[in-house]
Amino acid sequence: MSTEIKVPALGESISEATLGQWLKQPGEAVAADEPIASLETDKVAIEVTAPVAGVMGPHVVNEGDTVNVGAVIGSIGEGSGAPAASKPAIAASAPAAAAVAPAGDTPGDLTLSPAVRRLVLELGIDPSKIRGTGKDGRLTKEDVLEAAKQDSTAPAAAVEAPIAVASVPSGRGEERVRMTRLRQTVARRLKEAQNTAAILTTFNDVDMTEVMAARAKYKDLFEKKHGVRLGFMGFFTKAVCMALKDVPAVNATIEGDEIVYRNYADISVAVSAPNGLVVPVLRDAQAKSVAEIERGIGDFGKRAKEGTLTVEDMAGGTFTISNGGVFGSLLSTPIINPPQSAVLGLHRIEDRPVVRDGQIVIRPMMYLALSYDHRLIDGREAVTFLVAVKNAIEDPTRLLIDL
Repeated sequence: MSTEIKVPALGESISEATLGQWLKQPGEAVAADEPIASLETDKVAIEVTAPVAGVMGPHVVNEGDTVNVGAVIGSIGEGSGAPAASKPAIAASAPAAAAVAPAGDTPGDLTLSPAVRRLVLELGIDPSKIRGTGKDGRLTKEDVLEAAKQDSTAPAAAVEAPIAVASVPSGRGEERVRMTRLRQTVARRLKEAQNTAAILTTFNDVDMTEVMAARAKYKDLFEKKHGVRLGFMGFFTKAVCMALKDVPAVNATIEGDEIVYRNYADISVAVSAPNGLVVPVLRDAQAKSVAEIERGIGDFGKRAKEGTLTVEDMAGGTFTISNGGVFGSLLSTPIINPPQSAVLGLHRIEDRPVVRDGQIVIRPMMYLALSYDHRLIDGREAVTFLVAVKNAIEDPTRLLIDL
């Protein structure tokens, strides 16, 4: 008797996904709740776990196929099955001398979770040479990171024989790679935003002197008390929430022939993930302290790298902050994330000459860019919002007294 493997619920309004990878092959032993496949939705990657222990049956769908919620993608039969077949090294050309299992002691299971698989690809680690400390000998992220750390500090081994170098074919080449479901969704939504909204961008610059001074003065005490680093996003998020209260149209949305105004601020924060930018939502940011904001954003960044963000983490959002400055961007015109009506783009900080009290001085300056839907937000409102953010950052005391 076999048990069907079905596509689990993927979150509100998501009815289908792409089968990204099979983690178990037919005939292999499977433990209950063990990841056996990964699915790619419009927003995140989700692991499909085994409903029961047994033997992996035939794959009903192939990698890259689109599947609906509730669809049968495979089955698990009764029995013990064979151990997982030894997988070929993912990056065989890269050495991995750390945490190597002793001779004769092979890992019990080389099945890798999507997060671990991405990490070994990024670091060029051979997973077959690492001793797993997870359940049933499976590799964890910590195992891979420790292996990479030790590998970087290990002395180079003496070369006893010439290393074979693969010949590079002459001429020009091309490679076709299927777009991930996430990238397809991003492309579609960005184009929809351009086709639907009347997008306009207004700019300003902000003097970061006072915020940088406050951060330098209190960062050690802040981290000691709250267990999280004090960055700039906490200040900007608080400034945005205050400005949204003063200019509510920037936090509103168009639904049919109505405008929906919100008295709360669910801030979407763009963070970097292995497969591109994702935008989890910091809910009720208007009611959070700087410490709570920094802790929430830090958690999003960590989970984005691990691939553990959920669909619920990215659902909703009333306004977006995108910090291209961490990648060195000087200026940009960000695209709004429908059905939101505006997005604030932050950029790199650089010393520039400015005039203060009739004197030319050097100040750490940042360009701000607000892209907005002109159908809903007038130019006056957009400029007023951006100036409110600028004033709060240049005089952080305003954040304390709500001015």
